[in-house]
Amino acid sequence: MAEWSPKGRGLERVLGSSALFSTAYGNVGSTVYYALGLVAVFALGMTPIVFVVAGVIFVCTAATYTEATTMYPEAGGSSSFARRGFNEFWSFFAAWGQMLNYIITIAISAFFLPHYLGVFWEPLRSSPADIAVGMAVIVVLGLLNVVGVREAAGVNIVLAFIDLVTQLILVVVGVVLVLSPETLVENVDFGTSPTVTDFLIAIPLGMIAFTGIETISNMAEEARDFGSTIPRAMRGVQVAVIAVYALLPSVALSAMPVEDGRTLLGLTEEEGGFAGDPVLGIVKNVELGAVQGAAEIYVGVLAATILFIATNAGIIGVSRLTYSMGQYRQLPERVRVLHP
Repeated sequence: MAEWSPKGRGLERVLGSSALFSTAYGNVGSTVYYALGLVAVFALGMTPIVFVVAGVIFVCTAATYTEATTMYPEAGGSSSFARRGFNEFWSFFAAWGQMLNYIITIAISAFFLPHYLGVFWEPLRSSPADIAVGMAVIVVLGLLNVVGVREAAGVNIVLAFIDLVTQLILVVVGVVLVLSPETLVENVDFGTSPTVTDFLIAIPLGMIAFTGIETISNMAEEARDFGSTIPRAMRGVQVAVIAVYALLPSVALSAMPVEDGRTLLGLTEEEGGFAGDPVLGIVKNVELGAVQGAAEIYVGVLAATILFIATNAGIIGVSRLTYSMGQYRQLPERVRVLHP
């Protein structure tokens, strides 16, 4: 299939490093609010090791994305890389694989958002309220993105910074108050709890925690001075995410240790656990004294906010991906028409 691109107006280069970083961190950094619980269901006491393995893979992947995106600052991300490295056939499959990834990210982020708002109203932690709120969030953010990417990205910057600072504070407080190497060792009965199979299943689940680095590549066609802004944004996301995931899983398993092959971190809300809101579970199981109630409300609101950002980041990414796919006739004619 021959390459094709439209003549006329393209995307405007209006985004700096902060906008790229905050949007990508909205995707990557937000996953801690649900990935911890998902991984703990299978990995139990090996959860910190799973995130270390996934983190190494993430750093390598981010390095390749930085180089390729700087060389080819186009909206298609890995589909553009596949086009350059192979041909249009493989670009087509990469693009639709990305599309599925974005749909999953948007759906998960929007679905878990109301679970954290359950600190105000308990029914939000279960169906059908969580589904209804999640759908409403997607609709609102879709409309916001129609207005423009600068407005949509602007929503992210301050909130992403506040969230990063809060996560780091939570790590420090957790290390001081509850981190216990002895407990972490006792949590592990590898081969039994977890089994080797469950541990291997947990590793790709742990990679969910690092999805979203693709977002910067999909926004590259709108980046100012892409030769410098893209590498800075990529490095910022790597440092921020590794700083959080290096210790937060260990804090979580120290606060909610494995007992009889189960941990509150991996149990559903109906079972009395925190698989749907693991960071809130950490706060609830760390003795904060007089500020306990306020801390739970604060983390609940902030988690909902960052998941709002993540949903927004996913919508930004998928819209830029479809723009790129339309350029190369990878979408039906009616769908790929670009509005003036």
